[in-house]
Amino acid sequence: MSFEEGIETVGKVIDGAGVAVIVIGILVATAVSLRRIAGAADRAETFTQYRQGIGRAILLGLELLIAGDIIRTVAVSPTFQSAGVLAIIVAIRTFLSVTLQHELEGRSMWSRGASPPPPDR
Repeated sequence: MSFEEGIETVGKVIDGAGVAVIVIGILVATAVSLRRIAGAADRAETFTQYRQGIGRAILLGLELLIAGDIIRTVAVSPTFQSAGVLAIIVAIRTFLSVTLQHELEGRSMWSRGASPPPPDR
């Protein structure tokens, strides 16, 4: 196995881990939420926690997917074209991560200063 093949494999493994984190995170968040609903917990709070659990899984999965893309692009095919494509992919995924993080924190991306407390539901 050559160096490039090894790095390509590492990148694919990290990509697979990113997808697995998202899928497993969604399954765990779903199972926890179903158990809370069955226990007659507050449904609005359960839904909020469900969304946050899915959001955390997506955030971590996106980070792993970005890492896999960076590893493959830098180590395997370091051309200006592949670096440009990587920059676009990273910019989109980073924007999604930042937007999702702000959503999980319950504040607007465009607000300045301290975030307001989340509304009572």
